[in-house]
Amino acid sequence: MTDSIRLYLDEDSMRTGIIRALRARQVDVITAQDADLLGRHPDEKHLAHATEQGRVVFTFNRSDFARLHTVYLGSDRHHAGIVLSDQLETGVIVRRLFNLLAALSAADMRDRLEYLSNWR
Repeated sequence: MTDSIRLYLDEDSMRTGIIRALRARQVDVITAQDADLLGRHPDEKHLAHATEQGRVVFTFNRSDFARLHTVYLGSDRHHAGIVLSDQLETGVIVRRLFNLLAALSAADMRDRLEYLSNWR
């Protein structure tokens, strides 16, 4: 794909195993730690940062980011995409993320909310 998804992992989803697996497959991924956004920052700050960087947010914080998705679209704001996941085993998460990354482009993800559970 010409416009591969670039990921941003918020504080909730920054598991070392996920990060290592993604980077080993050359997925462009940064974390809240990489962006110096650990602690004290509201979820909207994470979404705004990811949006500025053209990155899709991956998070376990389903309710807050689903709400932010609705707020953004309702106020004619845009984001690069959001992927929500339950806290599953790392291998399951990585396998599902690879399925999503193989099927969708960055353009496909714009203003889109995806549930990782749909990518078995």
